Amino acid sequence: MATTKTVPKAAGKALETPDKTYQGLTRKQLIEIYRLMFLSRRIDDREILLKRQQKIFFQISGAGHEALLVAAGLVLKPAYDWFFAYYRDRALALTLGMKPLDMLLQAVGAADDPCSGGRQMPSHWSSRQLNIVTGSSPTGSQFLHAIGCAEAGRYFSRHPEAAKKVPGDYREFKDVTFHGDEVVYVSSGEGTTSQGEFWESLNSASNLKLPVLFLIEDNEYAISVPCEVQTAGGNISRLVANFPNFHFEECDGTDPVESYAAVTRAVEHIRAGKGPGFVHGHVIRPYSHSLSDDERLYRPESERQEEAKRDPITRLQMFLIREGILDEKAINELEKQVSEEVLEASDRALEAPAAKKESILQFIYSPDLDPTSTKFEAAPAPPPAPAKPGAVAEKTMADLINACLKDEMRRDPRIVVFGEDVADCSREQYLKQKLVKGKGGVFKLTSGLQMEFGPDRVFNSPLAEASIVGRTIGMATRGLKPVAEIQFFDYIWPAMHQLRNELPLIRWRSFNGFSCPAVIRVAIGGYLTGGAIYHSQCGESIFTHIPGLRVVFPSNALDANGLLHTAIRCDDPVLFLEHKRLYRETYGRAPYPGPDHMIPFGKARVAREGSDVSVITYGAVVPRALQAAQRAEREHQLSVEIIDLRTLSPYDWEAIANSVRKTNRVIVAYEDVLSWGYGAEIAARIADELFDHLDAPVRRVAAMDTFCAYQPALEDEILPQANDLYQAMLKLAGF
Repeated sequence: MATTKTVPKAAGKALETPDKTYQGLTRKQLIEIYRLMFLSRRIDDREILLKRQQKIFFQISGAGHEALLVAAGLVLKPAYDWFFAYYRDRALALTLGMKPLDMLLQAVGAADDPCSGGRQMPSHWSSRQLNIVTGSSPTGSQFLHAIGCAEAGRYFSRHPEAAKKVPGDYREFKDVTFHGDEVVYVSSGEGTTSQGEFWESLNSASNLKLPVLFLIEDNEYAISVPCEVQTAGGNISRLVANFPNFHFEECDGTDPVESYAAVTRAVEHIRAGKGPGFVHGHVIRPYSHSLSDDERLYRPESERQEEAKRDPITRLQMFLIREGILDEKAINELEKQVSEEVLEASDRALEAPAAKKESILQFIYSPDLDPTSTKFEAAPAPPPAPAKPGAVAEKTMADLINACLKDEMRRDPRIVVFGEDVADCSREQYLKQKLVKGKGGVFKLTSGLQMEFGPDRVFNSPLAEASIVGRTIGMATRGLKPVAEIQFFDYIWPAMHQLRNELPLIRWRSFNGFSCPAVIRVAIGGYLTGGAIYHSQCGESIFTHIPGLRVVFPSNALDANGLLHTAIRCDDPVLFLEHKRLYRETYGRAPYPGPDHMIPFGKARVAREGSDVSVITYGAVVPRALQAAQRAEREHQLSVEIIDLRTLSPYDWEAIANSVRKTNRVIVAYEDVLSWGYGAEIAARIADELFDHLDAPVRRVAAMDTFCAYQPALEDEILPQANDLYQAMLKLAGF
């Protein structure tokens, strides 16, 4: 005979019911599921009312998704597992522990909004305490972050010593927690599965057997575009079914019991270390995409009424009554309690102070570690005694970048290096058997790293730039220090979404809840003789335009070494631009400066003292400017000062201003196209703030407004040459 138990009074009127479970769910749990689902729907409804009253500024709901999401939240572990949720995941966030007040504070843009401090739209979940990683509006970018997060968790499980906090660099401010059987949850709607980054993430999760749970919430519409237009065959499960190592589930996402069972099976597979899981839940969208959308324009009333029959709130309510778990009176009591809770939270949120204007510039960069400070200033160590008297071994930029990477990896076990072709050899047995020498990058800058530090720390990625940067973000958010490589700047553009909307924004948009101190190394520039359109591009101004991103562009070996040490140790994301032509130039070679040489960001170098004309420049234009200045002095006794900026964001305005005040004439020279280039901002600021010190107009010398051509004669004509600088110096001096 079945035993009986009493349902707690908090659930409403107590009922004597059989002690029965449903796919492992107790009756008490089913009541809690209904409470959470109804709570999620009530918050949606309250926000919709507030939006119509113009008391909040945007609303997007999770209505219709509640059953699937509460089920997932019950299977997973807050503050243990990791979560990359999307904007429909209100019910998940509530199940994990977020409060109605937290959500409504975000809706009003309150100063105390725990997700973003009033910076993000509602339904952009973030909680450091619960491991809900800050999300963004662009759909699909979170998939790659989840991959990197899972990789980081696995790395720390294998190398727990790396999690130790160390004073003096980013590790001092980056707490690391990890568990050997943790799961990384990532979700989206079915429309987002059209994004390439979704497929890139599936590939890596499958290939690496990562502990990632993919939850696809299929409500059949991406705003107005139906699933059969988005997805070949109209069903994403059929398309992904052949990825190896996955556990696949397809379920009715409006049924919490079926959803709980499906998610449970997938998570058991993941925690057992067998690989990722994929749960495709069929849900509904009873409200329009958002309050900015009117679904009546593209969905007939008949379709909407038919869908309403599957509303998960109504279905579970009827199930509870049918199973004798709650009666109508108890359900009404529960719903009344939830409605009062939401109303109270709403009233408190409306009274909360709005985010303050004074907070706007907070957390663009790390508040804890300033890479422009003297903390990051360490002179080169004296070179070792030469083997022969008078001979000092000078190293190329490529040599000293490689040396820096090795020194930093020896110092910091959190550093991982990856990208296309960066490993010595992915088939490691070839190295062990000495069948191959090893590659180590197309320019050999990562040569020997895998052989010294192993494949856990140095490895090749798929040929997918967005994947490289997206995985970097997930790793860095968890506490690793990825030093990732984009092989050629010309191919950086698939990663632009990640570089613009994610990497530099994580700290600011989460109000310092999360941070992403990573380094992206990129080979850039022309002067190659044959580089042509797709191996000679510049475009640094596009990235200096992005708040939160440090941009570095050294011109010589010693600076490259010192600035890379700073980039790796600092607490901000850094784009480290390395000019390909300078990798092995005779110009700018230097002795090995030791393992701790550092140069602060935002500190220019006076490459040549002068008194008649200033040239503000960087990168491969520096040696050309030096050549032009030497000729101008030799032939015309013209004294030219050359300022090498070294870092482009931040840049050293004080050094620029001091030089202009001294010479009263200035040229801004850069390799990128003349129009809309980096030099335009410098020229404009000089004209704005130093006009009284100018004896001639500010002049720019740069590339023609076109792409670099393959034929060497055309390349020479297109890119700024030493003679172009020489002519500009003479013209400006004679003004």
